[in-house]
Amino acid sequence: MATKKEMSVVKDLDLTRYVGRWYEIASIPNFFQPKDGRNTRATYSLNSDGTIVNVLNETWSGGKRDYIEGTAYKADPNNNEAKFKVKFYVPPFLPIIPVVGNYWVLYLEDDYQYVLVGEPSRKNLWILCRQTQLDDEIYNQLLEKAKEEGYDVSKLHKTPQDDPPPESDAAPTDKKGIWWFKSLFGK
Repeated sequence: MATKKEMSVVKDLDLTRYVGRWYEIASIPNFFQPKDGRNTRATYSLNSDGTIVNVLNETWSGGKRDYIEGTAYKADPNNNEAKFKVKFYVPPFLPIIPVVGNYWVLYLEDDYQYVLVGEPSRKNLWILCRQTQLDDEIYNQLLEKAKEEGYDVSKLHKTPQDDPPPESDAAPTDKKGIWWFKSLFGK
């Protein structure tokens, strides 16, 4: 089998513009991800020195909010490519074992309104948007970009999003958060 070319990654990403809330429009789901997961989203915020990004991932499953928190940081601080490491602790409520995954920004719209995120194994892929819905034409353009980067886009699954989105405190919380790890790290 031919080796796949190196993925092209966004350069000179402005973290101050990138932080905030992103809604998951589609992803390559993992076997362990809840089949009924909906309203999946990520909220990023910068720490005081602007180098570490705090990560809050949320989804709703069976009427409960499931969330996990972690941090993201540049894989190589001296490189201008948007290649990040994302670190969570397993289990989330007892921070003992840090688990680290890759988060590569493969395409970012000029106004930071939608983004294609992947990682080097090409097992995980996310299409994220500032809104709960993304125009079909743009979605299809992102699929083409993902194909160019060597992804099997037939595995992409659209994430149901309610409009308006739920408030974080509007549902009971399931603190396990385990599926986030398993989906991020392909375990």
